[in-house]
Amino acid sequence: MPRGYRVEVYARGLDRPTAMAFNPAGVLHLTQEGGAVVRVRRGSRKPKVVLRGFRSPLGLAWFGKQLVVSAQGTLWRVSGGQRAPIVRNLPFGRHQQDNVVVYHSRLYFGSGSTCDLCAERSPLSAAMLSVRRRDGRDLRVVARGLRNPFGLAVDRESGRLYASLNERDELGENEPAETVVEIAPGRNFGWPRCWPSYRRKRLVGRCAGVTKPAAYLEPHSAPAGMAFWRGALYVAEWGEYLKRTHGRKVVRVALRRGRPAAVSTFATGFEHPIAVALDPAGALLVADYGSGVVYRISKR
Repeated sequence: MPRGYRVEVYARGLDRPTAMAFNPAGVLHLTQEGGAVVRVRRGSRKPKVVLRGFRSPLGLAWFGKQLVVSAQGTLWRVSGGQRAPIVRNLPFGRHQQDNVVVYHSRLYFGSGSTCDLCAERSPLSAAMLSVRRRDGRDLRVVARGLRNPFGLAVDRESGRLYASLNERDELGENEPAETVVEIAPGRNFGWPRCWPSYRRKRLVGRCAGVTKPAAYLEPHSAPAGMAFWRGALYVAEWGEYLKRTHGRKVVRVALRRGRPAAVSTFATGFEHPIAVALDPAGALLVADYGSGVVYRISKR
């Protein structure tokens, strides 16, 4: 890590954590890939199970006292220890429904493609979707052409919404770039006919009408959760299953309007960092899927 920062263990004992969110009382909740929602406090060594039975939950958000969980094919509302579907029967396959945030009084969530490279049957795949927060109705396709829009973060200063994209495979060791994009209604981000070149720092293929990325990230780094902190965007790069060549770090992305962002490595040494959040005291939390540890990073 850069000099001037302090890192400590916030909690441990988690089983493949995937997403984090603080409730209104300041208690951290996490989803685990095996299907549980748990809560932890600073210094916890064993998480407390809140609810089980979700299929590969990857997204978590609070609004008021209600918790929203994004899982395979379904967006769930949890209240009073009980769950009910907000939206169900969503398409999934190679990818699924990802992170979820409250934005402009609606729930926004990524819905990944069912394949690596194909023509999707449903407009609800490879898209950014939104529904009314209150009742889950008025399902909208906000943006399309997003192969796997995993992470979501709102820049509170500008009011803009950003997503991290896991781009297509089978283009070699050094292509394509993974990306961060700014989500806005009606935008098309190019998948499957247009892809971002890491070497050229531009779009390649059939790209008419495609919105350019806000940032080009390392190929095969699998960008996941994100958070704005201290004037920049911090992105957890999960990495690859069988290699340590790419990712497995947190990067700092300095967004610049009208040109690609400046990207630098911020923290290394993780197994598979996947979720990023800010704690009530303003420190940066990073959940490591691989080690089951949540790290707390603060400025000295």
